[in-house]
Amino acid sequence: MKSGFQTTLNDRVSLEGIGVHSGKPVSITLHPSEANSGIVFLRTHLENGREREILAHYPNVIDTRLCTVVGDPVRGSVATVEHLMAALRGLAIDNVTVEVDGPEIPIMDGSSAVFVDAIDQVGIATLRTRRRQIKVLKPVRVEMGRAWAELLPTDKSAAGFRLDVEIDFESPLIGRQRRILDLTPDSFRRELSRARTFGFVKDVEQLWERGLALGSSLENSVALGEDRILNPEGLRYGDEFVRHKMLDAVGDLALAGAPLIGLYRSYCGGHRVNFMMLEALFADDSAWTMVDAPVRRESGHAELSSGLAAAAFAPDTN
Repeated sequence: MKSGFQTTLNDRVSLEGIGVHSGKPVSITLHPSEANSGIVFLRTHLENGREREILAHYPNVIDTRLCTVVGDPVRGSVATVEHLMAALRGLAIDNVTVEVDGPEIPIMDGSSAVFVDAIDQVGIATLRTRRRQIKVLKPVRVEMGRAWAELLPTDKSAAGFRLDVEIDFESPLIGRQRRILDLTPDSFRRELSRARTFGFVKDVEQLWERGLALGSSLENSVALGEDRILNPEGLRYGDEFVRHKMLDAVGDLALAGAPLIGLYRSYCGGHRVNFMMLEALFADDSAWTMVDAPVRRESGHAELSSGLAAAAFAPDTN
C-alpha cells in the first residue's frame, strides 16, 4: 500500500461482549466507510427504534469521569470508546462506521487486543485520498491538581507522534512508571495493544454500590488488592499499568479527528486530562496546522478508490 493515504477496512466485522459499566450484552459491527468520513458511531436501538450518528470528535465528548463518552445524554451516546479508538488510531485507520446496539462499547478483555484481532480478520484497505495530519506548532500545556499534560512540536524532520507517559501511585504494586513510545502500527501492536485496564478492588466495590462497573471482572481488568494482584495469570507486561495509560491516551487523542504530529507528555494523566489537552490545543489557532501526510510505498494492503463502490449499509438516521 501507499502510506500517507487514508485507510478503511476491507469488509465489515462484528464483535459481542458486555459493557463494563452496565454489565449488559452489547454488539458492535465495524463497517468500511468512504474517505474523509472519519470515525463515526452509529448508535442503534434507541427509544422508538431511533438511530443516531455521532462523529468521534472531541467537541462531542460529554463525560470523562470513568471512561470517555461521546454523544448526548438525551438523544443518544456511546461510552467507553477509548480502547476501540486506540486500536483504530494505533493501526492508522481513518474511516470506519461503528454500529453499536447499546450505550457503551464492549470492554472485551480490557485492552485493545480483541479489536486489533477483529481488524486483522478483514484487513485494511488504502483509499486514494491523502491523509491529513494535525501538526503541533508550539507548546500547549494543561494542569489538573498534580496531573499535567503537554503537546510539543517535534524536530522538523519528524513526521510522527511520540508519547512520553508517566504515572505515580502510592501503591507499591504500581509505584512510579514511565514509558516513551513512537507510535506506529507495529509498536502499537507489540507494546500497547494488550495492556489491560486496572483498578483497586476497594474502588470497584464502591462503584458497584453506585450501580457502576457492573461488568468489571478478572476477565477484563487487572484487579489490585491491598498487597497483591488478584488475576491468577499476573501481568502481561512488567509495566502494564503505564502501558494501559498510554493506550488510553492514544484512544482519547484520536478524538482530535486526525493523526497528531508532535510529542505528547503527561504525568498522572487520565481521560479528563487527555480531553483537556485537545480543548487547549484547538483553542489556539496558532498552536497547530493541517498538513498532508508524506507518501511512501509499502507492501501490504489492498487499494480502493476514494469512495467505496457501495456502502456496507445505508441506515436512516435522525
